[in-house]
Amino acid sequence: MKVMSVHDLKPEDSLLLTFDGVFSPQVPLERELAPVLQALEEYADGWMPDVVKGKRQRKYARAAVWKSLEEERDENRTDIGLYRTEWPALDMWLRLWLPPRAPDLGIMLTVKPLSFFAEAERCHHFVELVRTWASRYPVTYAMAHSTDDRALAGAPNFGRDDETEYRDGFDKIYEVCWLNVFGPKLVETVGRERMLSTPAHRVEELSNGSVLLVTWPTVADFASKEARLAQARAHAHLRPDLDFDAVLRTLHERSVMLAPVEPRFHPDLAPLLSRVVDRAASYERQRRIAELNAWQPPEPEEWRPTDSALLPDVENLESALQQYSLYAEHLVALLHSKVPSVFKGTPESLTDADFYFWREEFPKSRLREAIDEHAVPAIGAYLGEVLVRNLGGRWIPRQKLEEAQVLVGNRVWLPFLRARRYMTSRQTLLDYSLTQLYRAAERHRS
Repeated sequence: MKVMSVHDLKPEDSLLLTFDGVFSPQVPLERELAPVLQALEEYADGWMPDVVKGKRQRKYARAAVWKSLEEERDENRTDIGLYRTEWPALDMWLRLWLPPRAPDLGIMLTVKPLSFFAEAERCHHFVELVRTWASRYPVTYAMAHSTDDRALAGAPNFGRDDETEYRDGFDKIYEVCWLNVFGPKLVETVGRERMLSTPAHRVEELSNGSVLLVTWPTVADFASKEARLAQARAHAHLRPDLDFDAVLRTLHERSVMLAPVEPRFHPDLAPLLSRVVDRAASYERQRRIAELNAWQPPEPEEWRPTDSALLPDVENLESALQQYSLYAEHLVALLHSKVPSVFKGTPESLTDADFYFWREEFPKSRLREAIDEHAVPAIGAYLGEVLVRNLGGRWIPRQKLEEAQVLVGNRVWLPFLRARRYMTSRQTLLDYSLTQLYRAAERHRS
């Protein structure tokens, strides 16, 4: 069973739920937690987990849940993961704090993509799931919302195993999400009558004194003008000290930040920049696309016209060529497990290498001495070998590596000089990419 992890997929918004409730440690665990699984099985409309992961991975069944929780148990806590092997992807975490700690049931889940929850009926089922849990396991605060929008909001979360969070609950309402469950303490802070009169899609008082509030019928369109208006009205109602126009303006600003941006990358670097964008957090993705649309890499300067080419000044041409080949093999040895395409020596392998060095922040994460002595010669030689192999280039060896040239058409290119500039910083890996120099040489070879 191969788990389809939310975090391994292409950046895309998801539905996030955080839930911290109180359970009774006096009741046998299987009986006390049965309502959690019963509600999940009843209301997880199309996104039911099929994998339980504790010490080992098992096919979902209640017995597998109990077994995994028992295996993971220590004197303070136990926790397991629940996942899916099919689309939509699910990452769900179930955690229990055990006596002598205050008994706490923590549930966090993300379902990707958020667009899966575009239908009102599916969203209704999700609300009923949370309502069932909140009615059975009293909470201080629970919420469900867009993962990306929640990240932009920066509102605190309630959690007992993070010292930076609010261990004793919120002192006030910081944010109103698509779905909210406000515990009795928060309800009384706001005023029960005011809370129950909130303008929203659904407001319901639960039997334990909590209040369930849903701002809009569907969560997938949370960023629409209508949904944002409903969100702002609810928030300003619950926090009369806030200015409604300011709240609404902030919400619209977040919508703009999340609005899709069409990639218009430099054509030489589009395959590389698409992968760079995919490494960004999904809530930063559109901003990153816009930045890279506006960014233009400098035209390669590591070349001379053929009539200005330096003549070979090495004693033995064959020995120099063998040395360049050996340097290039060093790069293959360095990257082959992470970038298998380096064996092929193609333009695509240059892009793969560009992305690997960028992802690893190579100039910053390795010793400068090792980069200058080993990485730069290996990268420069490999770049030169790709020019020779794919563009019919010819090496013109020089005693100084940075003067070594590859003749392609009516220009000579300086791959070692390019490699030195390339390995200066993470940004220079893009500014002086191997891919772009190759594409420039390709255009000028005739």
